[in-house]
Amino acid sequence: MIQNLKSYLRYGSPFIWLSGAFLSIALMMIAGLILFISKEGLRAFWPSPIAQVELNDGSKVLGILTDYESATANDTAKYQFRVGNRDLNGLDFRWIEATSIKSILYPKDIVLVEREEYGYLIGRFESLVTRDLQEPIVNNRIPHSVISKTEQLRSQINEIRKTKIGKINQKVEANRLTLKSKIDETTRRHITEENLLLESEYRVLSTQLDQLETSANQASVQVRIDDGRAMDLKIRYIVRYFEPNNLNLWGKSLIFFSRINEFLSSQPRESNTEGGVFPAIFGTVLMVLIMSILVVPLGVIAAIYLKEYARNNLLTRSIRIAVNNLAGVPSIVFGVFGLGFFVYGIGGSIDQLFYSNALPAPTFGTGGILWASLTLALLTIPVVIVATEESIAAIPRSQREASLALGSTKWQTITHIVLPGSAPGILTGFILAMARGAGEVAPLMITGVVKLAPSLPIDSTWPFFHLDRKFMHLGFHIFDVGFQSPNSEAAKPMVFMTALLLVLIVISLNLAALILRKRARKNLGGSTF
Repeated sequence: MIQNLKSYLRYGSPFIWLSGAFLSIALMMIAGLILFISKEGLRAFWPSPIAQVELNDGSKVLGILTDYESATANDTAKYQFRVGNRDLNGLDFRWIEATSIKSILYPKDIVLVEREEYGYLIGRFESLVTRDLQEPIVNNRIPHSVISKTEQLRSQINEIRKTKIGKINQKVEANRLTLKSKIDETTRRHITEENLLLESEYRVLSTQLDQLETSANQASVQVRIDDGRAMDLKIRYIVRYFEPNNLNLWGKSLIFFSRINEFLSSQPRESNTEGGVFPAIFGTVLMVLIMSILVVPLGVIAAIYLKEYARNNLLTRSIRIAVNNLAGVPSIVFGVFGLGFFVYGIGGSIDQLFYSNALPAPTFGTGGILWASLTLALLTIPVVIVATEESIAAIPRSQREASLALGSTKWQTITHIVLPGSAPGILTGFILAMARGAGEVAPLMITGVVKLAPSLPIDSTWPFFHLDRKFMHLGFHIFDVGFQSPNSEAAKPMVFMTALLLVLIVISLNLAALILRKRARKNLGGSTF
């Protein structure tokens, strides 16, 4: 029996089974984590019924049941309701003891309004107020003509404010910087005349904007809330409204997908606790792409030199030790280095040479997506170097010798034999670097990421790519909403959904790289590292 056990251990079967078991546990933990995040995030997008709670003192509370605490030896059972109406009540959530509740009903005529400011408004529509008249609202439905007109006015306001006036401000700023430089008198006079025309155009647009604002503010709806108070709600601030207790499955699904679409495609609002995360998605993907474009060539070149050209001496061994140790340096250290070297060093020098007219306001001498990408490239380059070296080492020596024997130079051998054969391994390093870079937050906090970016790094304004601009990032968005939000309870769904979105983006980028690696391995063969 002992002999059989020794034989069993010698062949390593227990270790194979243990490895498989631990791998299965790890995969199940990852799947469980993703399912938990998905459940907590997605359920906030599904319309929940609104309860009308009547208390023992005769007062009524309208709200969405969000939590429950069972009774303990020192406290009674409690229900948490999201009551909304923060601008009137000063809070979004309210705890109510179970013993103080007389009854709970779910009336069909309760309306939930999602607003651009102050979160949810819960109540009943009473009347529509416009410039010409005040009329009662039937079945909690605002006339489509009023909604359509308000949408048109809102679009016109955004067009003037963000596009037309924005272009004028950019042109005026460019002219201001030009006037600070050495130019001839004719050019100076021409710029002065152009500024006068821009100022006149600005005044016309400001007048139009005031008129549109006045027209947009004329339509409002009167809402009666739970305690009997009435308030006027400007229709222009309504994102969507519906009756949660009067929706069928199809209606709830439409609201659910409408909220998902808003989350993926719109700007954040309410201190990032509501609205969408499109700028953060755009910033995260663009930063990872820029980082990848920078890190892969540098890592591959460094690995080729170390493996193919550098001699095996003390200097080379020291470089390899340094590269391996860099992988263990805390990421915030790279952030400090990026701030000092890239932002203040290179960025400050660029400002002195090419943007001196804009000083003391920095252009490249402050945080931006380019410097953040370079910092993450330094952070992840050891991974690419090590993976590429291992992949190059896996190329059989006979292939190199055969290429040299046929008259190829060493460089031709590397470019036509070694690199194609090690492409799968290089892509493995690229995948690992991309996965780590996408999730890093600490270096970004001091090299360019912000809570809210007014403009995307890529837009329709010349020169189209604005790599000096600050940007939003999903990882920092999670930190900001989860730990810096003034309304932490309302921010929980946004934290889970943003975390789920970040995981899905990383998985998608990795899958794309894996497909490329599979194709490279199939077409070129070589290392399976």
